[in-house]
Amino acid sequence: MTTRDNNKRIAKNTLLLYFRMMLIMLVSLYTVRVVLNSLGMVDYGIFNVVGGVVTMFAFLSNTMASASQRFFSFELGRNATEQLKRTFSITVTIYAILSVLILVLAETIGLWFLNTHMNIPVKRMDAANWIYQFSILSFIVTIMTIPYNASIIARENMKVYAYVSIVEVILKLLIVYLLVLFSYDKLKLYGVLIFAVTCIVTLIYRMVCISKYKECRYSFYWDKDLFKTLISFSSWNLFGALAGVLSNTGVNILLNIFFGPVINAARGIAFQVNNSITQFVQNFMTATRPQIVKYYATGEKDKMLKLIFQSCKFSFFLVFILSLPVLIETNFILTLWLKRIPEYVIIFTRLVIFTTLIDTLSSPLMTAAQATGKIKKYQSSVGGFRLLILPIAYLFLYLGYPPQITMTITLIMAFLSLFLRLILLKEMIEFPIKKFISGVLSISLLVSIFAYIVPFIIVLTMQESVLRFIAVCLSSVIISSGLIYFIAFTASEKAVVKNAGLKLVSRIK
Repeated sequence: MTTRDNNKRIAKNTLLLYFRMMLIMLVSLYTVRVVLNSLGMVDYGIFNVVGGVVTMFAFLSNTMASASQRFFSFELGRNATEQLKRTFSITVTIYAILSVLILVLAETIGLWFLNTHMNIPVKRMDAANWIYQFSILSFIVTIMTIPYNASIIARENMKVYAYVSIVEVILKLLIVYLLVLFSYDKLKLYGVLIFAVTCIVTLIYRMVCISKYKECRYSFYWDKDLFKTLISFSSWNLFGALAGVLSNTGVNILLNIFFGPVINAARGIAFQVNNSITQFVQNFMTATRPQIVKYYATGEKDKMLKLIFQSCKFSFFLVFILSLPVLIETNFILTLWLKRIPEYVIIFTRLVIFTTLIDTLSSPLMTAAQATGKIKKYQSSVGGFRLLILPIAYLFLYLGYPPQITMTITLIMAFLSLFLRLILLKEMIEFPIKKFISGVLSISLLVSIFAYIVPFIIVLTMQESVLRFIAVCLSSVIISSGLIYFIAFTASEKAVVKNAGLKLVSRIK
């Protein structure tokens, strides 16, 4: 298949994933506001820090799915159908073992920590345990679905995600309705309903895969060498994923211990805003990730590097265009959304968006490392480095620093991790670091600085209002788009954008 066909498929899949994202984003922003009002700040904070296990394992499952997808895409790239079936079956077995191990840890160490060290009001401890147990159940359901989701991604069938998202949106709206309708303990009810939605959505994914793809029909298969290869890759990938999850969830727990659940609620709101923005780049990377792996599998290194560079630039600018108005008009947006802004939400939101902008540059690099299959040194180095966030954050909080110091530390570590990834990739695939710095990092920084000037002047010269917000949004989008096109894009990338624009205009006519 030609590069042009691959690019068309990436564009088509990205559009389908954007449709999925828009549905989820709109409903999420609406439901957060209603849930916050229904639960109150304390209960919302408890759900964020305790029920955050659901979010943690959702992130973990997505990361592990990308690891499984690496092997599935590799075999698809080689047209090795029988090997694909064997790989899938052994992958399911591995995740079954993994889910049992984590379940044991969660019901022993995790349960002990929840009931002895978390800063939760005594009268809400029972509800917190409800949330915790249903979070664990959600994890078990989700982790056993990872190989099926990975198959969908590897086959680049993004229609499934778009269609299932319609069901997910309806169910989440139903949750909001039921929370308002029933007077039963709303925190407990919310935990049960979230678990129910998780079960329904994951069941649909599994049924679709089993009916459409022959390799997804599990049958026990044993191959010692293949098992060792998969378990080694999965284990080190799990370590890297857990390092990111533990640093994120660990910081949330530290904030709970030092400041209580209200701070967790503020942090949860900030991350909800950030998640709405990052859905765009996650969709783009979901569409491009299989192609990076397949290029590596077929030995097309130049095409792989070109796609990595393009992915880094495009993902950064997708997030930047959306982030700039939010960073400038944070107070106005949050007031419009929540009416009353909890303390620390504004600074939390800005810091987490800055961190996300850096992480978007790292995502294609992580895919490149996974494509090689040799990730022991990569994951141990990057994962170990990211774990340093926890002790450093604890030290600063112990010394009396305010809660936002935790996010400042995370931001700095994300920046340093980017350069660590570049150094490791230089060794793994002879990655051209100087070319990346000049062609991606420098250009991204230059566009970001110049795009900020006009919106900032508007903020200085106008009072906060709807009119100023519109002016900031329009100037941000127009100036950023212009700078990206004329400064950041290469001649070939400009041609792609121009052709896509002409096709869109012709269809409208």
